[in-house]
Amino acid sequence: MEYDIGDIVRTKKQHPCGSKLWKITRIGVDFKLQCEGCGHIVVLPREKAMKAITKKIEGDS
Repeated sequence: MEYDIGDIVRTKKQHPCGSKLWKITRIGVDFKLQCEGCGHIVVLPREKAMKAITKKIEGDS
């Protein structure tokens, strides 16, 4: 699946704050994701991010 900066995605596991929704803020070798619930930012290797993401909810485009 194609992902763009600004897309909102759902992950398999929820963040400790309770949210499963994340906003993609950077794409490359690593994915930078910002939690939609609390604003926490995580950086994941591309391979791990692709396994964690289950669904694309919406995008800016």
